[in-house]
Amino acid sequence: MKKLTTFLLLLFVSGLTPTYAQSAQTGAVHSDSLVTDQLVIRPIADGVYLHTCFLETQDFGRVPCNGMVVVSGNEAVIFDTPTTDSLSAALIQWIEDRLQRRVTGVVATHFHDDCVGGLDEFHRRNIPSYANRLTQQYARQHQAPVPQHGFDDKLELAVGGRPVIADYLGAGHTRDNVIGYFPAARVLFGGCLIKAQGADAGNLADASPAAWSATVSRVKAQYPSVSIVIPGHGSPGDASLLDYTAALFAPYQQD
Repeated sequence: MKKLTTFLLLLFVSGLTPTYAQSAQTGAVHSDSLVTDQLVIRPIADGVYLHTCFLETQDFGRVPCNGMVVVSGNEAVIFDTPTTDSLSAALIQWIEDRLQRRVTGVVATHFHDDCVGGLDEFHRRNIPSYANRLTQQYARQHQAPVPQHGFDDKLELAVGGRPVIADYLGAGHTRDNVIGYFPAARVLFGGCLIKAQGADAGNLADASPAAWSATVSRVKAQYPSVSIVIPGHGSPGDASLLDYTAALFAPYQQD
């Protein structure tokens, strides 16, 4: 009870009003979902949760920003932080209190605020952070929070004894973007490299549009058994999101 009281207090201090998804048949409250006006957490597969927060932008308005939580045993690994330290604190606390898991690492999929904006809170809690070495470089250049541990091509972490993968397969939304994959559930976190169904090209300020389609094709070839794909913004889908994104940027390819 003390942990739940602390968690609820943290939400209210952060300006969040918690509600929980209810069963249409029984009205029972599900403890594995959280819905507030600033942070949404919901299960999407066995051992996988989608976390979504919202970023106010000048060009695109209020943008929902997705991340992934993978849980196994008594551990959890997070892909991409929420956009602020207070939302990161709420996410970590929810995982600890509601799921009874310890967060053992966070992976930033690129250097933008929707991936590293809440990274300092993880460091304050002594949770190790990981990213492509290019992400570390660009984060420093843009005076953003810098992930602690770098890798070049592929990183494999263990969560409750199961592997979870971060993989760099080329440039797209940014030159440093990586994807995440949890083989046990066949869930791929595409981050901002992958577009939701019906989305347009979006923010190209740091993009490599000519390389984007080929990078996504490599993702599809590397992970042919994927069941669920989570884009950086918008609703998750299946492997058709890979095809949609590759087709969207095919006209940018150089001959």
